[in-house]
Amino acid sequence: MSPTFRIILILVSVLTAFWVARKIRKAQIKIEDTLFWLLFSLLLIFLSLFPSIAVFCSNLIGIASTVNFIFLTIIFVLMVKVFLLSIKVSQLESKLQAFAQAYAIRESVKTDSADSKPERV
Repeated sequence: MSPTFRIILILVSVLTAFWVARKIRKAQIKIEDTLFWLLFSLLLIFLSLFPSIAVFCSNLIGIASTVNFIFLTIIFVLMVKVFLLSIKVSQLESKLQAFAQAYAIRESVKTDSADSKPERV
């Protein structure tokens, strides 16, 4: 892994960590999501500070270039994150649909009961 790539990886990871910290201060991100991004940044910093780990892993898997292993790791972690977010969005959509249906039924019952009250003469 070239020194230039290691420096770029460290800088981007540190900038990501600062950006996430800034979002925390503005209360724009949940703690669970923050934890993921901070750990992801730490992983990238760790791999760039200790390139021998990345070299060992890339040789173990049979990847010719250490940089390709780093990119493959990043892509894999982000794909897992996207999959988990997709599950969460699906669950929220189901809950929203159930809530909207229950709300519509409740409003329909209110409207029907208000219309069926007899008028006093």
